[in-house]
Amino acid sequence: MSQDWTVLCATAEVLPGETHVAWFGDVALVVVNHDGQFYALEDRCTHEDFELSAGPFDPATGQIECVLHGARFNVRSGEALCPPAYEPVRSYPLKVEDGLVYVREP
Repeated sequence: MSQDWTVLCATAEVLPGETHVAWFGDVALVVVNHDGQFYALEDRCTHEDFELSAGPFDPATGQIECVLHGARFNVRSGEALCPPAYEPVRSYPLKVEDGLVYVREP
């Protein structure tokens, strides 16, 4: 696997408490700004393969919810927090430099 970093988006595109969809190759990622820290998860609920970005992000808990059936995931780790999802969402390593968010393969 490559350890090369790729620009995903600008930090200005994802204000604190917001999410943004960006593409990493052919994979859609939901980028989350949680209290100034950036996280990227595959934009796919592990329960029914539905876009996580369609659901709400709760900055108080650091959770994103799939609107299809209510599964919730920890944005820091991708961990599934409640049924009907049991498998984590794939999380991607990020770094921020010069106002840009970079991503690489996990």
